[in-house]
Amino acid sequence: MSTLENRQYYLASRPAGAPTPQDVPCRDVPVAEPAEGEVVLRNLYISLDPAIRGWMGDDPNYIEPIAIGDPVRATIIGRVEKSASEDFKPGDVAMVMGGWERYSTVPAAMCTALDESAGVPLSYYLGVLGPTGLTAYFGLLEVGKPQAGETVLVSAAAGAVGSIVGQIAKMQGCRVVGMAGSEEKCAWLRDTLGFDAAINYRSCGDDAAALEGAIREACPDGVDVYFDNVGGNILEAALACLNKFARVAVCGWISTYNMADAPGPSARNLWQLVANSVTIQGFVVIDYMDRFPEGIAQLAEWVMAGKLQFREEVVEGLDNILPTFLKLFDGSNSGKLVISIPE
Repeated sequence: MSTLENRQYYLASRPAGAPTPQDVPCRDVPVAEPAEGEVVLRNLYISLDPAIRGWMGDDPNYIEPIAIGDPVRATIIGRVEKSASEDFKPGDVAMVMGGWERYSTVPAAMCTALDESAGVPLSYYLGVLGPTGLTAYFGLLEVGKPQAGETVLVSAAAGAVGSIVGQIAKMQGCRVVGMAGSEEKCAWLRDTLGFDAAINYRSCGDDAAALEGAIREACPDGVDVYFDNVGGNILEAALACLNKFARVAVCGWISTYNMADAPGPSARNLWQLVANSVTIQGFVVIDYMDRFPEGIAQLAEWVMAGKLQFREEVVEGLDNILPTFLKLFDGSNSGKLVISIPE
């Protein structure tokens, strides 16, 4: 019998809107002992991503919904506490899909070993060198297919994914316009990340017509690639501004995630897909899993060379996890959101 106690935040009910403490309460339970081929990780970092909100529902998704009663699912980095696998020993550090909990008992075969001696902050493997950076890398380059001289529009551009998308697009020789929710964020995009222009969607008017006008002003030659993180009115407005043979890479629709009866992205302006021979494609980063080493190597090279800048917001304490998660949906976070649990 394990003597370790595990604090978990688990899914008690499927949220109708923004998740509440009643939807995601906590409990203290014994740590599950590792079966053959498993390891127990003492979690150090937990990644907070908009996709988690989708997994809390029961709509069809690219992975199974979180079961009622299970810990909320998330990518975690942890130190091996106990091992029943030849591949890991106590003290090793690994990344895996775990949960909102202090300890995760997981199959060793699903873990990626991380080398602390490399001197890279471990939290980076949840952000710029992990799923966040890889989503931007493959979503832009493989789905958006930007060409030098084209205009790339990015929504939620000051977010963890969008900020990396814009910088990679600049490296491809594109004109880059970002959309963000404050003047401070817009200034960061222009002055620090090198975006050519930035649109504050809160001040320009949030209806589709006003947003369309702002996009046309910032993109006088139209939009060739739109990287969509939000859906809703911004997607509708962007569709109206697309050039012939434009590409739309659909990464997420965060504007609808906490709507009790989410209508989904507007159907208006979808005729532009026909009128301008536009390609619209959704994707998830696991589509490119076999190419992760390539993507991580390139992202690391850019980071080391100072070509790729990023922000991360690390909040300490497992008990802060739900209010911190909700920052993703009101835009109050600054960069990649991570929960840390001190050793």
